[in-house]
Amino acid sequence: MAIILRLDRVMADRKMSLNELAGRVGISNVNLSNIKTGKISAIRFSTLNGICEALDCQPGDILEYVGDEED
Repeated sequence: MAIILRLDRVMADRKMSLNELAGRVGISNVNLSNIKTGKISAIRFSTLNGICEALDCQPGDILEYVGDEED
C-alpha cells in the first residue's frame, strides 16, 4: 500500500510554478520540491492546508491511496 502524491498534476492543471506555490504557501522551494516528488514520509496539516488554499483544491486531489494488489 502507498500514498501517491499528485501535486505535480494539480500544479500543471493550475499552471502554477514551484516557485510561485512555495511563495504562496510560505515554505522553501526545496521542501515543496520534496513534497512534489514524493520524497517525504509526512506532511504537516498546515502545509497541506496552505497548498490546498493556494491551488483551490481538496486534499484528495493531491493525495491518492493505492492498495496492495492481491494475486
